[in-house]
Amino acid sequence: MADIEQLNGDAQSRIGAAEDLAALEALRVEFLGKQGSVSALLKTLGKMTPEERQEQGPKIHALREAVQAALTARKEALENAALESQLAAETLDLSLPAPGMPQGSVHPVSQVMDELAEIFADLGFAVATGPEIEDDWYNFTALNMPESHPARAMHDTFYFGDNHRAPKGGRMLLRTHTSPVQVRTMLADGAPVRIIAPGRVYRSDSDATHTPMFHQIEGLVIDKGIHLGHLKWTLETFLKAFFEREDIVLRLRPSYFPFTEPSVEVDVGFAIENGQDGKGRRVLGGSGDEPGHGWMELLGSGMVNRRVLEMSGLDPDEWQGFAFGVGVDRLAMLKYGMDDLRAFFDGDVRWLRHYGFSAFDQPTLSAGVGARA
Repeated sequence: MADIEQLNGDAQSRIGAAEDLAALEALRVEFLGKQGSVSALLKTLGKMTPEERQEQGPKIHALREAVQAALTARKEALENAALESQLAAETLDLSLPAPGMPQGSVHPVSQVMDELAEIFADLGFAVATGPEIEDDWYNFTALNMPESHPARAMHDTFYFGDNHRAPKGGRMLLRTHTSPVQVRTMLADGAPVRIIAPGRVYRSDSDATHTPMFHQIEGLVIDKGIHLGHLKWTLETFLKAFFEREDIVLRLRPSYFPFTEPSVEVDVGFAIENGQDGKGRRVLGGSGDEPGHGWMELLGSGMVNRRVLEMSGLDPDEWQGFAFGVGVDRLAMLKYGMDDLRAFFDGDVRWLRHYGFSAFDQPTLSAGVGARA
């Protein structure tokens, strides 16, 4: 028994002092190898009487397990120390571009999203988000478009199969606008509300100015005493900051949207300017009634319909508000001179290199939201 305890103490001490994996492997062979001291003790069990084996067997096996556990623990400690040393010695920043490789860029849509968030944050708006897979109650019914409403035909909707049913019994779909976020926010938070809801939306349409997936930002203000003048001022302030021009002129035209009443289309004045290639390009600014100018339809807006307020859990006699929606991709095309929406999603590195932004081009109102480093 004294020999076993002495051997265990010697093994534990030497294993704990092993400085590297090679020294530890040598100790493993010395103690647990075929000719090792612990293995030698195990071989003596066959020569013992049953009584001796019953007494000495558990002690020898316990010794072997203790040595094996010490070897495992020391090996793990040495490997962890080696890894820590290697990581401390390496200075490679994997977030930086690889040497000699072309650098990536921020997509114009992402850049414009950041610009919009910066502008509206300065106006006191919060950013709200919602699911892209939506049910038709939030996407249509709560926005005053029941199943029989003709306005549903205005949306080329991607529906899921009948085996995917909504909690309220309707159909699941890819949202056609970010307006459901407005309903979800009013139901969750009540009033007053001042939010923008940017995000991806989906409609079955594709040409030079439409894609099946595009980006939209909608704004919602709900408070007491809100009127159409507040809407016009908000849109003017937003567009002047976004396009970085003080001569932005808006024209409001009566229109129809089921979720707003009254509803207005917003036109913005533009002028035709010749670019470096000699081709004329629409540049926003000035009245559309001046010679050489025109009006461009930019976004839809209006005062939130009473029925939408009711279905969102608000009393329309107490709360009023306005809402507006505009395509983010279209804003990017107007501001940065792009003429084909499909190129936004082609993944052409040359296009991205030309129109993309550096990661250091952070939009700020003080430097101008479109300023490039």
